Amino acid sequence: MTDLLGFPPQVLFGQLLLGLINGAFYAVLSLGLAVIFGLLNIVNFAHGALYMLGAFATAGLTTYFGIGYWGALILAPLIVGAIGMLIERFLLRRLSGVDHLYGLLLTFGLALVIEGSFVKLFGSSGLPYAPPPQLMGGVNLGFMFLPWYRGWVVLAAVVMCLVTWYIFEKTKIGAYLRAGTENPKLLQAFGVNVPLLTTLAYGYGVALAAFAGVLAAPITQVSPLMGSNLIIVVFAVVVIGGMGSIMGAIVTGLSMGVIEGLTKVFWPEASATVIFAVMAIVLVLRPAGLFGNAT
Repeated sequence: MTDLLGFPPQVLFGQLLLGLINGAFYAVLSLGLAVIFGLLNIVNFAHGALYMLGAFATAGLTTYFGIGYWGALILAPLIVGAIGMLIERFLLRRLSGVDHLYGLLLTFGLALVIEGSFVKLFGSSGLPYAPPPQLMGGVNLGFMFLPWYRGWVVLAAVVMCLVTWYIFEKTKIGAYLRAGTENPKLLQAFGVNVPLLTTLAYGYGVALAAFAGVLAAPITQVSPLMGSNLIIVVFAVVVIGGMGSIMGAIVTGLSMGVIEGLTKVFWPEASATVIFAVMAIVLVLRPAGLFGNAT
């Protein structure tokens, strides 16, 4: 096959695949942040640490309990989601009614405590985790080699994003959650347990981070610092899409991953900063984000 825009097709499509994989992680992680901010109005700086917990939960379930990847894909988000519900119930709820800066500082400190504890226990070098046997290998498409596991990551992330969008935009529980952000006292008067909804929403947002951690475990080493290396980029993605916007998190996460991947082909030096450059432009032209509500 002839070169595309002066680059071998293997290089171009390989970087496009890499961008889609990164975009899949950006989408799921920013979706969890958008759920938490949109429904609880909390900037959850502990999100990266909880993403890391999802990967470590996967490795722990496999090593100590003999539970394979597919079981961990279900159990790890449930375990970390339950931890998130405890965090909301016993820590974040005590800050309700005060300035939101306190919630940001609390979650930032919590992230430092979690990451520091895991560095102390496991070191910072990381632990390997192999993909499941069913997804080993790949297929030669002619213009590129597609690893099965990479393709699975993109598919699983997109499906999870669409399921989350449907739950929050098209179901009764989603309507209750949105109403709880607008007028929680009125919703409580109709017999809805608003504090329980808030706890469940935070737990679900955290479970999304853990789900991304499970997907990432076979691709990157399971490391205590894997969340801190990614969370700043994810926050930039959330700002671009619009804080609290479910659809903005999905579309922007995937598209920013692709843009980052293509930038590595055409201008490698700018690949580490292109997302932040896009964020700066969006903030100047549309401060609420591409999909955010200006009000």
